[in-house]
Amino acid sequence: MEPQYLTGTPFLDLGFLVARVLIGLLIAAHGAQKLFGWFGGYGLQATGEFFGQLGFRPARLFAVAAALGEFAGGSLIALGLFGPVGPALMLAVMVVAALSVHWRNGLFAATNGIELPLLYSIAAIRFALTGPGRYSLDAALGLQWVWTPRVIWIALLAGVLGAVMNLALRRGPASPSV
Repeated sequence: MEPQYLTGTPFLDLGFLVARVLIGLLIAAHGAQKLFGWFGGYGLQATGEFFGQLGFRPARLFAVAAALGEFAGGSLIALGLFGPVGPALMLAVMVVAALSVHWRNGLFAATNGIELPLLYSIAAIRFALTGPGRYSLDAALGLQWVWTPRVIWIALLAGVLGAVMNLALRRGPASPSV
């Protein structure tokens, strides 16, 4: 007999809810570290300085964009609101982080590699493609009909293009002061 938890049961919806809420809140908290200095974060001033060292100028503007992308994207994912919008924001920020900060450090998080942004990117794609599930604000508000496959792919493409544009605007690491 095939186990009942595999498809089409409340356990599947509950699994979506748990994953969506926990991952969404983690990304939102990551953004709050940058925005407000909460949870051991550095706040906008120090985050902006770091972005400047990475070659993103104006540094504070890029820091605000990244922080808001994480905070808003994670919040939308946790709430299950506006379908693929939150995942697209999350994907954009994670692609930029993976390529501008973590890529040169290899794969694993222990060496500050791309492991964590890669996992978050995979989760973002999963949330966009499968939707927020039965236990979401989209479901409660009846918004599922808006998120057609075409809209989902456009949102994901917008996230990737946003990341590419951010990376293209990057000027390279800042030169040390003389």
